[in-house]
Amino acid sequence: MLARLASQRLLDIRQAFLQSVQVCRSFSTALNYHIDGPDNNPDLPWEFSQANKAKVKEILSHYPSNYKQSAVIPLLDLAQQQHGGWLPVSAMNAVAKVIEVAPIRVYEVATFYSMFNRSKVGKYHLLVCGTTPCMIHGSREIEEALLKHLGVKRNEVTKDGLFSVGEMECMGCCVNAPMITVADYSNGSEGYTYNYYEDVTPQRVVEIVEMLRKGEKPPPGTQNPKRIKSGPEGGNTTLLTDPKPPPCRDLDAC
Repeated sequence: MLARLASQRLLDIRQAFLQSVQVCRSFSTALNYHIDGPDNNPDLPWEFSQANKAKVKEILSHYPSNYKQSAVIPLLDLAQQQHGGWLPVSAMNAVAKVIEVAPIRVYEVATFYSMFNRSKVGKYHLLVCGTTPCMIHGSREIEEALLKHLGVKRNEVTKDGLFSVGEMECMGCCVNAPMITVADYSNGSEGYTYNYYEDVTPQRVVEIVEMLRKGEKPPPGTQNPKRIKSGPEGGNTTLLTDPKPPPCRDLDAC
């Protein structure tokens, strides 16, 4: 009797655990699985353009012939630029063929790095930094301003195909928080740019969007006119001259 009760209890716990795992998986694997669609399936032909085939050769020349698989990241990046900012599975298969590995080896890389987009993005893909320094300085308000102005949710594309908004973790400019980056796929791989816009405000990011919509190129870097690059407002108050090197670096003095 007790054995049956214990066995039933274990089954109940196991069932509850499996249900919770399924719920978690629906979120945690949202960026990792692939479902064939009319514009994204392995039967669609895909190959590098003639101009990019030359770039492929140049990229491969940086690696020993028996380590071509090391070129997977720059080749995926080139394929993404060519395909308007995202990677269909047929493009990944093309990269696998170039570096002579099983396609799964390329899928592993493409699903690991968040910079590879496996669904359509806008010609201007706006990424908001969501790490702590930027969040403290208002990155959530920056994202809300972009989404409200464009009328989309995160990772959606505007109806005109121009803009999409996503999030990225730590862009490495914490001293200039908050910040966004703009991946510009409007001119394919030939005109591709990836620019940082720092010290932004909700009003400024909307202005940047409208400048991009008009075909203008907003000046990248800090958007605070009182700062020069990463320097403080009003200019430096210390380190006003080049520091003298220690004498031990002068071989004659040592």
